[in-house]
Amino acid sequence: MPGRTLQADAAALRDKVNTQVPKILEQAQITTANHQKNLVALHKLQEEAAQCEEPLRKGRGVKLVGEKIFEEAVLQMLMRVLPIKKGVVQADRVVKFVAQYIRFVNEKAGEARNGQETEGDDEEEPTASRFTARLLKFLFKGFLSKDKSVRYRVLQTVAEMVSHLGEVEHGDELSRSEDIYSELRSLLLDRVHDKESTVRVQVVIALSKLAGSDDPSDLEDGEQTILEVLLDTLEHDSSSDVRRAALLNIDVNSETLPIILGRTRDTDTTIRKLVYSAVLETNVTVKDTEDMGPTHPRAFTIAQRESIIRNGLGDREPSVRAAAASLLGAWVDAVEEQIPKDEEEKQGVKVESGLVELLKMLDLNQQEYPVDAVMSIFVSRTEIFDTMTFSSAYWENLTPETAFLARVFVDHGRAIDEGDARLDSVLPVVTEMAFRIQAVYNKLDDDITAEEEARLLQDLTEEEKTKYEDARLADEAIIGELLQLAVNLDYSDEIGRRSMFQLVRDMLSKERLPQSLLNKCLDVLRKLSDNERDLIRVVVELVQDLRDRARVDDEEEDDPAKDPDETPVIVRPPKPPREKTAEEQQRSDNIDLKCLLLCIGMLERVNGTLEDNSTLDGILQELIIPSVKRKEFIFREKGLISLGLCCLIAKRLALNTLNLFVGQALNSPEALQTSLLQVIFDVLMVHEADFHRENEEIFPGVVAKLIGLLASETSDKVRALLCIGLSKLILAGMITKDDPVIYLIQNYLSPMTADNQELRQCLTFFFQVFCYSSPVHQETMRRIFLPTYKALKENRASLDDGDEMVSSAQIAALFLDWTDPHKLRQAVDAQGKTDAKHQANMSVQLDLAIDIVRCLLKGNWEKEDKKVFCQMLGKLHIPDDAADDKVKELKVLMHALRSRRPIRDTTTNNSFTKFETAVAKKFEKQLEDFSEEEYRKLEQLEELFEFLDSIIPDDDDDEISIDERRRKGKKRRVSLLRSESIMTTTTENEDASSVGSSRWGRSKPRSKRPRLSKSDAESDDDDDDEITELPTPPVPTRTLPKRSAAMKKPPSVIYVDSDDDEYTPVPRSKQTSLARVKEDQDLDAELDAMPDTTFDSIMDADSQDEEEEVNDLLAED
Repeated sequence: MPGRTLQADAAALRDKVNTQVPKILEQAQITTANHQKNLVALHKLQEEAAQCEEPLRKGRGVKLVGEKIFEEAVLQMLMRVLPIKKGVVQADRVVKFVAQYIRFVNEKAGEARNGQETEGDDEEEPTASRFTARLLKFLFKGFLSKDKSVRYRVLQTVAEMVSHLGEVEHGDELSRSEDIYSELRSLLLDRVHDKESTVRVQVVIALSKLAGSDDPSDLEDGEQTILEVLLDTLEHDSSSDVRRAALLNIDVNSETLPIILGRTRDTDTTIRKLVYSAVLETNVTVKDTEDMGPTHPRAFTIAQRESIIRNGLGDREPSVRAAAASLLGAWVDAVEEQIPKDEEEKQGVKVESGLVELLKMLDLNQQEYPVDAVMSIFVSRTEIFDTMTFSSAYWENLTPETAFLARVFVDHGRAIDEGDARLDSVLPVVTEMAFRIQAVYNKLDDDITAEEEARLLQDLTEEEKTKYEDARLADEAIIGELLQLAVNLDYSDEIGRRSMFQLVRDMLSKERLPQSLLNKCLDVLRKLSDNERDLIRVVVELVQDLRDRARVDDEEEDDPAKDPDETPVIVRPPKPPREKTAEEQQRSDNIDLKCLLLCIGMLERVNGTLEDNSTLDGILQELIIPSVKRKEFIFREKGLISLGLCCLIAKRLALNTLNLFVGQALNSPEALQTSLLQVIFDVLMVHEADFHRENEEIFPGVVAKLIGLLASETSDKVRALLCIGLSKLILAGMITKDDPVIYLIQNYLSPMTADNQELRQCLTFFFQVFCYSSPVHQETMRRIFLPTYKALKENRASLDDGDEMVSSAQIAALFLDWTDPHKLRQAVDAQGKTDAKHQANMSVQLDLAIDIVRCLLKGNWEKEDKKVFCQMLGKLHIPDDAADDKVKELKVLMHALRSRRPIRDTTTNNSFTKFETAVAKKFEKQLEDFSEEEYRKLEQLEELFEFLDSIIPDDDDDEISIDERRRKGKKRRVSLLRSESIMTTTTENEDASSVGSSRWGRSKPRSKRPRLSKSDAESDDDDDDEITELPTPPVPTRTLPKRSAAMKKPPSVIYVDSDDDEYTPVPRSKQTSLARVKEDQDLDAELDAMPDTTFDSIMDADSQDEEEEVNDLLAED
């Protein structure tokens, strides 16, 4: 009875479980709102099932009958979900419910275990651990399923429940649980390279939850940790979905941040945005606290902060720029909370924005990205800009950061509407600003004087030198920011304008003014000058005053007792440079260098001609030209730049000095080459019409020399500058020849420029603009395709080992894209250009097809090249309304190729046949009554048929047509090659023709036989059915017979008669005997033909080497 009772209870439980579990899961798939209720119901059902146990015999334990019934029911229902494809919401809800149930039962088991520990009861393995282990083992079977949907659902389930697998490691089953964990880890690492991206996403999610429990000490040498695998996936996986999953699930810390920051340059826009919004911004502070998080600005280095700001604010997508601006706002809030109130009062600005503290963490010497950062904060956080105020204490305690903030504040105010009124309310008047600048400049002058005196009186320590240098650089930075701020001030107040003008002029006249402030002073001076002539006059006066003052000071040092008010009778000429002392020469050089920098800055800010500003002639003759002639590099460089700037505003000077610049550029060091090339291209762009009008030979000669420099071994920077300059000249229509474009393509595809990102980026943009801007440009690309292809092929052949270059197929694909008339039409339509000049030539690729077939007719192309050309033909766009003459010309060329230069490679021939069939089908009506004879009578096609008639057809004997091959079967001619596999009586030093003559004789025709073996080269040409005729046998010469001991057993040779369609195989034994008889006959004939000469041996007495060779052969045999 008890046995029957247990069986009845088990049967009843099975019915109940099989009824309740499907209902619970059915409700769970409808909505997630009822999951909590169903979790409780399913748990109660499991507890009830766990009570059903069957005791084993002799008290060895119990059999968990109820748990097994429950597990089988759940797994049976889960199996129905696994084959469902991704995207079915009901299946997703079931998977989520199962994962929630694992967490629920493990939490309940944990509570029960805690209660047992409190009561002191013996701890037993909970039901939850057994159920979790059973479920995992079941899911492991699906990891290697061939069905991608099963793999996806299995890994989705594991990824959802893997966070709660720590509860499995409990009690006596610890070792088993560790085995389960190791197996899970191994299977997940194998699936990280699954071919389906959806599967890899779930693997990444699961691995990220296991990464925290990964112990590197348990791994073998060289084995990657889970974190390293995830970082590698984040960096290199081809799927953006997988990279996104890795980004969102990897822990953010000092180890992972460098890889995460690299994703700010990811190709996927969403990933770049998530780096800023979901990773960096959310981890600025620790969650629910104000503690510094892993992405707090203070946690980064200056280089990392610069990279984050540059990449984010410089992104092409507005959404990424907005996310980066939001991150900067979070940084401002984070550093604001750490600023003491007394510091805020000292700065005199409302630093609740935290901008000053943030600026202290940036490199303000790099002007671009700190400005973009502050500007973006002003735009995204308008309340910061609206509430900022500047008190007198702010201007009295200026630092480089506060001065920078004030300058950007003014720039932003001028750029927005109603910003002027805001600036007027917070900025001091111009006169007060001039006094502020004067005060800081006086402080700078005092600091320089104090440093010079300290250096004279004592040897400064490194710390003292650093202190003086930091103070000087801080003063320079403050003055520079205030000068940039002064450019945007309102100078309607005449008194303020005069005060600022006099201040800037005095500063420029000082010898101690740092070079970094010259251009900023000139900007203010240009703002205050009435016109360009006034600016030029002031700068020329400053230059003359500086040079005269230095000359006068030198004279006063020579005669210190001279009365300055006394009128000299005789004016002494200035001392030549060789008579000056080292200190005097150094001071004179410093002044000349400053004057050159003033001239460069002034010339960069004017557009008037040299003829309209005669005051520049004196500077040109007295300062610039002598500097060009000097041997010192710095003076020659600045002098050439100044001369080049003068050429931009002086046509005659440019015509006379262009060759000078080109000659200097060819032989100068890299630092000077870059400046000279910029000058050359600027002069060519400005005076191009004058060069053609005055002397047409100058411009082509200069371009040829520049191309020659590009072809030489130059640095990456110079090469990039040359490509940029030539690209501009080509786009402007100043260069119309094909050679420069070919050279640009060669540099674009050369492996030498693989790391030259500036060049690659420039030329990528150039070729798209060039090809999709005019049909003339596409015609140029069509015309240069074959010469460029040949040049690149030669370049590839000359590469060193290890260098890689784009393949021939990739080159063809590029030209297909560049000559695509549809892309030209789209670009022209987008720009609204409707004139005939910009209309796309839809037949440009038809002309390219004609060129390709012509080149195939000319021959001299390798098998791979022919394959590329024929495959390219099938991808060309042939318009339906193509001109009849071009279609018929293409037809004639294809027919000639078939008849005179047949393509033997099967793959290549199939591609050409496909193209030929497509052309015939598309233009069936136009080619219906086509006759080549009538076409030959047209005068305009005389050149075409002359070209075709000049093509020498392939030898008919070398070609076997398809029909002929079917008739003759295996019959073919072969050339006789010397080989040890064929029995012969000739010596090793004889050629192949001697073998033929000695074997068959001269009068008897030779029969054909199939080749037994082929060399590598012959095997490659086998597909082409290449046939080689037998050479004419020469007169028999003396031969040395081999001893019978040295003769090897010949292989079986099957002779095929050249005239009969069938042949009869000869038995092997008869073949051998016949061959030996034939060999003996040939040997006798050759010996009879030898002259009567007496020898002591069968070998020549003078040929000891031959005797030793024969002996060696006998020994080997």
